[in-house]
Amino acid sequence: MYKLIALDMDGTLLTPQGQITPRTHAAISAARAKGVTVVLTSGRPLEGMTAYLAELGLTGPDDYVICYNGALVQRVADQHIIRSQLLTGRDASAIAHLADELGVNVHGFSVRQGLISPKVSRYTEHESELVDMPINLVDFATLPSDERIMKVMMIDEEPLLSRTIAQLPAELYERYTVVRSSPYFLEFMNKLSNKGTGVAALAEHLGITADEVIAVGDAGNDRHMIEYAGLGVAMGNATDEIKQLAQHTTSRNDDEGVARVIEQFVLNA
Repeated sequence: MYKLIALDMDGTLLTPQGQITPRTHAAISAARAKGVTVVLTSGRPLEGMTAYLAELGLTGPDDYVICYNGALVQRVADQHIIRSQLLTGRDASAIAHLADELGVNVHGFSVRQGLISPKVSRYTEHESELVDMPINLVDFATLPSDERIMKVMMIDEEPLLSRTIAQLPAELYERYTVVRSSPYFLEFMNKLSNKGTGVAALAEHLGITADEVIAVGDAGNDRHMIEYAGLGVAMGNATDEIKQLAQHTTSRNDDEGVARVIEQFVLNA
């Protein structure tokens, strides 16, 4: 029996219009009524997830959330931290310097300062709107070396970002967790942070084993949790990489993919 369902948000739980369908809402509610824990796992900060947590009723003392691609795992009601593995200002400065050399934009999330960026670009504005956080203009070279940074992102249009990725030094992948969450977002986190370690930490906290976990996602930043889970599920709109990794592929996010997974493996099992 599955006891924990980890759901990515953008491209998975949410429709292309950023909504949760009534059927998906009903399936999540029914799973929770059977005692299954449902956790939203996103690259977003908590601020960008709050409205959806409230919509689904995931705001009680037994509800949890996984933010920043697993860099932060916390209880929703009082924001008690279960796990946190972050970057430093030194890391952010180094990544921003490399981004500048490669000709792509960059922004990041600081515990102290929120959404930070050296300049306002198209995709930083998009991020600001998506997560409901203002942009704070910060020269990353001036960040204190011990500044607590959730994640740093190289951001730019496709195919510029793809060309940039091809030029990244191999040692960067040894130093950080590097995931592509969308065609225009490349994300850098602490080497110990990803959605897989985040879901694993929550499962351990709840006394749940990996084979009792379902993880559903669509993009590169979902890879680790799909590999970890007893049942890794790819959305119909997922990348080919994610579909190859997953044990099961459901329908698209505009065709009730999440609802179908819950109905098949939890409600009708």
